[in-house]
Amino acid sequence: MLLPRRFLLLSGLLLSASLLRAADLNGTPAERLTNDIKYLASDELEGRGVGLEGLNKAADFIKKSFAESGLKVDTIGGDAFQKFTMVTGAKLNDPNTLELTGPEGKKIAFEIGKDATVCSFGGAGQFSGDVVFAGYGINAKEANYNDFEGVDVKGKIVIVMRKNPQQDNPKNPFGGGGRGISRHADINTKVTACKAAGAAAVLFVNDPHTLENDAEQQLSGAQSNVVKLAKELVKLEADNEGFKAAKEKLAKAIENADSVANKAHKGGDDSLMPFGYAGNGKDDSIPALHITVAKCNELLQGTFKKSLADLQNEIDSSLKPQTKVLTGWTVAGQTSVERVRTEVKNVIGVLEGEGPFAEETIVLGAHYDHVGRGGNGSLAPGSKEVHNGADDNASGTVSLLELARRFGARKEKLPRRLVFIAFTAEETGLIGSAKYVEQPTIPLDKTIAMYNMDMVGRLLDNTLTIYGTGTSPNFKDELTKLNGQREFKLTFKPEGFGPSDHSSFYGKKIPVLHFFTGTHNDYHRPSDDWDKINFEGMTRVVGLVEDMVMLTAKTEKRPEYVSVPGSAQVGRSGNRPYFGTIPDFGKETKGYAISGAAPGSPAEKGGLKGGDAIIQLGTHKVSDLDSFDLALRAYSAGQEVEVTVLREMKEVKLKVVLGAPR
Repeated sequence: MLLPRRFLLLSGLLLSASLLRAADLNGTPAERLTNDIKYLASDELEGRGVGLEGLNKAADFIKKSFAESGLKVDTIGGDAFQKFTMVTGAKLNDPNTLELTGPEGKKIAFEIGKDATVCSFGGAGQFSGDVVFAGYGINAKEANYNDFEGVDVKGKIVIVMRKNPQQDNPKNPFGGGGRGISRHADINTKVTACKAAGAAAVLFVNDPHTLENDAEQQLSGAQSNVVKLAKELVKLEADNEGFKAAKEKLAKAIENADSVANKAHKGGDDSLMPFGYAGNGKDDSIPALHITVAKCNELLQGTFKKSLADLQNEIDSSLKPQTKVLTGWTVAGQTSVERVRTEVKNVIGVLEGEGPFAEETIVLGAHYDHVGRGGNGSLAPGSKEVHNGADDNASGTVSLLELARRFGARKEKLPRRLVFIAFTAEETGLIGSAKYVEQPTIPLDKTIAMYNMDMVGRLLDNTLTIYGTGTSPNFKDELTKLNGQREFKLTFKPEGFGPSDHSSFYGKKIPVLHFFTGTHNDYHRPSDDWDKINFEGMTRVVGLVEDMVMLTAKTEKRPEYVSVPGSAQVGRSGNRPYFGTIPDFGKETKGYAISGAAPGSPAEKGGLKGGDAIIQLGTHKVSDLDSFDLALRAYSAGQEVEVTVLREMKEVKLKVVLGAPR
């Protein structure tokens, strides 16, 4: 029987779901959660990275658990898997070539793999044209610095250094949070800037300053090790059984120090980026290669009588670009990069309702993927260890499984349908949830609420953060009353757009809640293991979610959607004007696809909406989020800018007044 919301809350007759559970659930909730998370966060599942077999094993485990809990697992063509493909890697094919031709037919040939490497984030194809040294390849309005200003690079091949000027200065005008290395140093940001300027291809080169600093640190470390081992050796007598081993260790250390010193003398370890570094790019990216400093100097010395280090010093000391056309030189080359696509899947289980509101649906969700063995997304640079992701987000996934057990064990059906979804590819941009709202198994107009769990395993000081509490008028009061004897210290975040899969649903005007126990030092690192989970705390979080679902399912009036201005930790921040779009990383289309516009934002006021793809901002072409971000920085708050979007395959022009930076 459906009861009015007011009656349920004030009468105290809302039975805790725990009173309604069947008696045949095996073990305690904490034991069930522990067993599940030990498996999902085990090394066997390889960190549940997209493209790894461990993620498929996790999907099979979730489907099996759903089925054992009594959920329907055949709603998608007889299966529980909502399958789709996405780019998960890049493959280097043949041929790959690069050659420079200078005055009087002088040629500089590059041996691929030795003098140059092809970059996975670049595009494929043949290219040729004049050569331009473009400094750091940076266009930074906030720093009044633009390597492309005053020099036409359209159709040309640009040579670009890595990092940014004055990288040792934490107060340099490029920002960087006190580290001196700013977002402008990002490889993909540089590619976007080069493409926006019209370059046909980009040749990266290591900046000499970094090579010199790294060489000094490596040499100092190698020499210190020699001294340490020498001190250990002199303490031993020649007839000591450990003397020979210690002598051999010292000899190897001396050999290593000599090798490091030799590299330092040559300017440092000029290693080239391995294929796969910095991501997989897009098919419409411009070709990108990485060349050695030695080959670059051969070109620069023959043209300007200056080395790369000379030009870098001039830029860093004056903060003035030293962009130069290398008169008389041309480049010809070809890259053969193929995007690798992999099948991934959301896992969906359904518990049907009964009664007049049985077609109305509550979605319960959690993403089950993580970052695999490191790389993109990892906060442990260079680590190839399994990132088990116990808290992020095995904790949310096992909580979803526990809720499925509890609701599945009920003898009486709820008045509304429950749809349980374990989302894939959240870590690469909410892709699984974006795919679901694009192709829902249950019509979205019948979906009355979405409750999400992402990182609910590290309850500390009894503090629980809940996002989306402003997306329906009664959410905050209901959660406060349901908290009751649990006595969580609740932190309410009203915004519906936020850093997890609930954002995809809110973009479709569905009320949402997202439960979160906080971040920690193990976040996106190999150390996020199951033994650090607070299982008692997680059990209590599951109980609160369970009661909230029960209340929503049994209340006659469906939650009312509320438009909440702003977003919680979504998108880019900094000193660019505020625009207010929510990226849709799951859609492969021309331009920058959006899943929605933040309520009250300039984008919403200008008429942008979910499903649009921005292809031009003012005079700037837009091909993706990075190029949109770069184009936006060319304007100031308060300016009215014409925006061209693709909407249902037609170009639509809109006017947007940019907001103040946030």
